[in-house]
Amino acid sequence: MGSSEPEVKLSPGIYLVATPIGNLRDVTLRALDVLGAADLIACEDTRVTKRLLERYGISTKMAAYHDHNAPQMRPRLIERAARGEAVALVSDAGTPLISDPGFKLVRDAQDAGVAIWPIPGPSSVLAGLIASGLPSDRFCFSGFLPEKGAARQAALSGLRENGATEIYFESARRLPKTLAAIAKVCPEREIVIARELTKRFEEVRRGSASEQTEHYNEAGPPKGEVVLLVAPAPETSAGQGALDDALAEALARLSVKDAAGLVSAILKLPRRDVYARALELSKQERGS
Repeated sequence: MGSSEPEVKLSPGIYLVATPIGNLRDVTLRALDVLGAADLIACEDTRVTKRLLERYGISTKMAAYHDHNAPQMRPRLIERAARGEAVALVSDAGTPLISDPGFKLVRDAQDAGVAIWPIPGPSSVLAGLIASGLPSDRFCFSGFLPEKGAARQAALSGLRENGATEIYFESARRLPKTLAAIAKVCPEREIVIARELTKRFEEVRRGSASEQTEHYNEAGPPKGEVVLLVAPAPETSAGQGALDDALAEALARLSVKDAAGLVSAILKLPRRDVYARALELSKQERGS
């Protein structure tokens, strides 16, 4: 970190530190401050985290914290934080707790009165979303899809009506099979495969579910880490009640023609049909 750097003082608690998902230069300055000043860094794989620490000259002691040893390690980490130490939690890549160990640690620490400090930064979920070209105003991250057929199909069947961009993690090996399953449910839905984000062979590939299935069936499974994004379901036609309510409000201040144009654009309905209904409502209002 260098002797000219001001000494960082951390309050006691558990610090959830986001680390790079590929490019080590994506780490934040605050993350480096916390990792350098913490009393202990809890990490999934000390060998992975060691590369980041060595890159930035950090010598903080590490301890493994993963699914296999979590029941034994969790109370020890909480105890250290409770007695005044700063414990940093990192995953192998990206933001902790996002399909990584840590949820139970945070809950138990909060129950014990230990402070939780989020240190935001890289996330493959958000990196994939903003690079996908898919709507980002509503999205749902669902982690890894179930591997078994029935559970997998049940999860994918919800795509028919999902009005938000759906985001999954998927292994490169299973990707062709997953795309084929999605294509059976919604073959024309746009799919984006964001692969190796921030790394040398980064790729963002767009196409319909059918097109993506055909491509990977021919090319074979890709290499590297994969984020799979599915476009929202097309908006369904508004019900009669919603149409009438929107038209009533528009007709109170606009002509029939202008009201129909406005409502058809908002509800994404055929202008001719909306105009006919607006004309009908206008006549009913005059006759009442």
